[in-house]
Amino acid sequence: MNYLSTFLLIFWLDTLTQVGFEMIDRISQKEGILLNTIQSKALIGIGSIGEVPILLAKPQAYMNFSGESVGPLAAYYQVPLHHILLVYDEMSLPNGVMRIQPRGGHGHHNGVKSVMDHLDGCREFPRLCIGIGNPPGTMDMRAYLLQKFSPEERKQVDAALEQGLEAVRTLVLNGFNNSITRFNLSQKYKYHKV
Repeated sequence: MNYLSTFLLIFWLDTLTQVGFEMIDRISQKEGILLNTIQSKALIGIGSIGEVPILLAKPQAYMNFSGESVGPLAAYYQVPLHHILLVYDEMSLPNGVMRIQPRGGHGHHNGVKSVMDHLDGCREFPRLCIGIGNPPGTMDMRAYLLQKFSPEERKQVDAALEQGLEAVRTLVLNGFNNSITRFNLSQKYKYHKV
């Protein structure tokens, strides 16, 4: 396997909603990749999307320490930064809205900050976020994250996961170009309430 062309797809448990893990499970099922090995504090599986070899990883540490898996795996498999795709749920996005970016900061997200720290402060890696929304009113964030999705919210997240699956496949096969940005265009006002 030519590890230099491998995409390292990293997902982690960002909250008890487990949206990131759901995404990797969908990719695993769709592409027939078994997650059956523990390495660098992560459950991993090696396979391919089309002809492109990939490594799927589910860090098993707390979300705030995700970098402890990402950094060592990227080093071991010699994965260039632009081939690391971080997938996580994001409270600053409305529920069910997906966003894919070629790079960015940590946005006060401790998991992303941990990854950046373990990649020597680099932020030049793509990320795919699926919105889970903010807690309503003055609700405690931890209490909000422990809730289950309502049937409508679940439907929105499932739709975003399906779009995310298509976006990941497009990114792996075509790279980060104009064809990938089309996924963001349909998201902006997806569930906009007037």
